[in-house]
Amino acid sequence: GDFILSDSYLSVIEAIKYSSYAQNRKPIMTWLNSSDFSAKGGSASGGEVAKNLRKLKNYDGIIIPGGFGSRGVEGNLNVIKFVRENKIPYFGLCYGMQMMVIEYARNVLGLKDANTREVNPKSKNMVIDVMESQKEILKNNSYGGSMRLGEYKAVLRDGTIAREAYVSSSQSRPLNLQKGPTFITERHRHRYEVNPAFVADLEAKGLVFSGRSPDGHLMEIAELPKSKHLFFLGTQFHPEFLAHPLNPHPLFSAFIKACIKKLK
Repeated sequence: GDFILSDSYLSVIEAIKYSSYAQNRKPIMTWLNSSDFSAKGGSASGGEVAKNLRKLKNYDGIIIPGGFGSRGVEGNLNVIKFVRENKIPYFGLCYGMQMMVIEYARNVLGLKDANTREVNPKSKNMVIDVMESQKEILKNNSYGGSMRLGEYKAVLRDGTIAREAYVSSSQSRPLNLQKGPTFITERHRHRYEVNPAFVADLEAKGLVFSGRSPDGHLMEIAELPKSKHLFFLGTQFHPEFLAHPLNPHPLFSAFIKACIKKLK
């Protein structure tokens, strides 16, 4: 992530613990510096980067949490590419999902300059961008007014890892499981979104947007199907904000279960 001190991600740490304890497991967490995974603007040489990436095989799962700015981006992208190709469970939170989409656009879709406006506003393939309605606000440098904050609904796609996770926990988190779409409500804190112009091409290459806003315009969850990866999923929202000791968040629980499966 952007920060090395674990206190910066206290909610994420607690969410991991809640889901792990529910599986009778005690998590062992290691904090990694994203700059160690990139020779471009990072602290490591090319050989050290390759060595550090190989060490990721010793982990049962990788989480890239929320963040902002350009620090550590290339390192994050290298990590995501490695865990995707080596079938290591991956969970991206907010910025971690955006990085996941950029990595997929670069290395699977072939858009080598794919980026987020936050990092490179001159990219020709802006797969992560601000919503049109917010661009005028940003022109006036009103950054606080441009964020998507608070609880919003999302619709889950049938036959996906995300929907399966929520449905399996529906006794503690009531869902609409009758005829019609399955809605969830999650908390958000972000300014940038997956650019809708790239969604069809990304899905044509295998990335599944398993959660969307009710109007279908905003991508809330991205994943690879189980046939391609044990667990490769990211959320635009912050699931850690709704995790509780006696009611772990279903997506964190699904991630922990995938980590346990890899361990076996």
